[in-house]
Amino acid sequence: MEVVFSFFPPADLREQLINEFPDCHFQFYRKISEAEWKNAEVIVTYGEDLSEKIIHSSPRLRWIMVCSAGLEKLPFQAIKEKNILVTNAKGIHKIPMAEFTLGLMLQHAKRYPELADFEKQRVWNKKLPLQELAEKEVLVLGTGAIGSEIGRLSKAFRMKTSGVNRSGKPVDYFDRIYTFQDWNIALGMADFIVSVLPSTPETRYLLRENHFQTMKDTAVFINIGRGDLVEDKVLLNAAKQNQVAHIYLDVFEKEPLPPEHEFWTLNNITVTPHISAMSKNYLPRAFEILKHNLSTYITGRKDFWNVVDLDRGY
Repeated sequence: MEVVFSFFPPADLREQLINEFPDCHFQFYRKISEAEWKNAEVIVTYGEDLSEKIIHSSPRLRWIMVCSAGLEKLPFQAIKEKNILVTNAKGIHKIPMAEFTLGLMLQHAKRYPELADFEKQRVWNKKLPLQELAEKEVLVLGTGAIGSEIGRLSKAFRMKTSGVNRSGKPVDYFDRIYTFQDWNIALGMADFIVSVLPSTPETRYLLRENHFQTMKDTAVFINIGRGDLVEDKVLLNAAKQNQVAHIYLDVFEKEPLPPEHEFWTLNNITVTPHISAMSKNYLPRAFEILKHNLSTYITGRKDFWNVVDLDRGY
């Protein structure tokens, strides 16, 4: 069985696969354009490099393993036509992304950037008003693995937690769950609004100007999900009109964010370079899912982890 990688994993991870699955023929490439994929039964990718041409010219392809959570760039129609299994690495980001989110909330409450400036200027200022996270309300848009971990860590800081999902069903670590039909109530009460939503037809440009008008002017908006949740012009208007106290953005409509973009210039918008999921443990965690699913595939079992619904796109 031929397994083709469109990226080059570290040597220790390559050796693990070769030793644990001796009957598989692994081919590792630095990019898809260099790969020989036509005989591949399995393609392992980060999900941004597959095209309809590759899908249609791979007659033996039966399974695509995406070593990330993002799926919006996959050619879903071609994959559906060929009835190809897709799995991803959903859940491996929950620890770094939740920690990153709590870091931003603490940064806002404790005003670390201003304290750092005071230190550089050798200014002794004890009048800077600081806040606590305790008893503040965080509203998390998306209550899957990442959202739930944000809820769990928020509880450790004695925060009130609310979440928004499609079903409205209860989720661990959330005091209350809303649906996208009644979430306006929650938007008006939250001190922190955090989006971890993926990019799907349902979530694309879901947040509009009226939603920011509903938020408290002391609220903080954090987006670590996908940049097409809200248009740039809506965010710029919210910042300029002080509809919220601060906006933290790790994801953008266009990436990399152009240096001339206005987001860089506003004091109440903080830009980070789509880095919230980064961790040295990223690939080892993804490979645990890959190895489980590879064993499942080889033995003909059905207990795959993280099977993607091709109709929903996640």
